[in-house]
Amino acid sequence: MFILLVVLLYGDSTKLPKIKDEIGAPLSPYAITKYVNELYATVFKGNFNLDTIGLRYFNVFGRKQDPMGGYAAVIPKFVRQSINHEFPLVNVDGTFSRDFTYIDNVIKMNNLAFTTENKWALNQIYNTAVGDRTTLVQLLRSLRKYLSKFDPAIAKINSTYGPNRLGDVPHEQTSVEKAIKLLNDKPTHDFESGIKIAVEC
Repeated sequence: MFILLVVLLYGDSTKLPKIKDEIGAPLSPYAITKYVNELYATVFKGNFNLDTIGLRYFNVFGRKQDPMGGYAAVIPKFVRQSINHEFPLVNVDGTFSRDFTYIDNVIKMNNLAFTTENKWALNQIYNTAVGDRTTLVQLLRSLRKYLSKFDPAIAKINSTYGPNRLGDVPHEQTSVEKAIKLLNDKPTHDFESGIKIAVEC
């Protein structure tokens, strides 16, 4: 069996929560390459009987995440800026939201996908997420709360606001019901518990 990892695939779809069969038009070349991966998986199953499971990751974050890496997400960047007493730059007004997913949820999902003995779980696509959404304003509030325990000055750092990024999706929240049903996977960490652990590590 082959596990396929896919991200940024829902494009301009505004429906919430996101479900597997209702994707919008891709908003970047990167998103297109992820969709092609899923098409390849379907063809390989049809031609070579190779079972696959596709996992669509949503805004993964966790402990010791590199803020300077090629795939650095918003959370480690905001953490680094806050520690340096810089003003985090927030696009638009901070109301954009994401389904931030703590790394332990992803590890658990990967293990269940690799080891499943449920034949009905094979050749399916699953959202790897929490099934909730957090705005950037809420994210910054939580970061200030937990980081200020180590440096009280961080509690007073304000955000700066900039223009919207081209191709940015306003809101993300996904359905995880399919993973619960077929892989017996239920997220163990919501955003708040995950961000607390990530900051303290």
